[in-house]
Amino acid sequence: MCIKEILKNTQHRPWELPSDNWRFYQEWNRAIFLHWKVDYDELRKLVPKELEIDLYNGEPWVSLVAFSMEKIRPKFLPYFTPISNFDEINIRTYIKSGKKTGVYFLSIEGGKIISCSIAKAISELPYRYSKIKRDSNNYTSKNKKYKDSLKIKFTVGKELNNKSELDIWLTERYALFQDTKNSINEYEIHHPEWCINDIDINNLEVNYTRFNDLLKGNPHKTSYSKGVRVIAWGMNKKKKVNYP
Repeated sequence: MCIKEILKNTQHRPWELPSDNWRFYQEWNRAIFLHWKVDYDELRKLVPKELEIDLYNGEPWVSLVAFSMEKIRPKFLPYFTPISNFDEINIRTYIKSGKKTGVYFLSIEGGKIISCSIAKAISELPYRYSKIKRDSNNYTSKNKKYKDSLKIKFTVGKELNNKSELDIWLTERYALFQDTKNSINEYEIHHPEWCINDIDINNLEVNYTRFNDLLKGNPHKTSYSKGVRVIAWGMNKKKKVNYP
């Protein structure tokens, strides 16, 4: 599917595409989704007051997504594999801002130092470097500074013909929101609808000390996707509110 076809394929979106020109292309490939239902009060401590936590049947969720970022590039430039391709792990939750629903990142790790530095400088997203390795059935990471680590041994199952309402709620998100010292930054994205596979998690070790109260025990839901091709727009800044 070429970029023009991606931009025409909008029937699955909850709102219209942005009217201004898109700025970046990227691919999110071979994605492992681990989802936990979490305690609202514990999660609220980690999300800016300006953002409302989105709930599914009255419950908040946090997800760990381990995937490979590939072919990331500005609109008018080719991708450069040594920088454009790297493995990434994000820990995210689901939020509302005005009429839009999206994601908020609690953590973002990338497997290349230079890629993390460039991505952080351009996007102001909280990228940090971790040593990441993956093969067809294993995904591992280690971060010495934060003493974080992740080990996933998995087997990909069959593609789901009919996704559940929860599958769609957890994956079909077309905006992300992130805070800096003085602003809430909004980023709009677009991609075809995710194709989802079953996944068997044969072994899982999740050690993120900062999020131990959230990522407890086995995930309540897991899935896998071969990936999506993504169009991204520029950053919109909104000044933070000074709460008492």
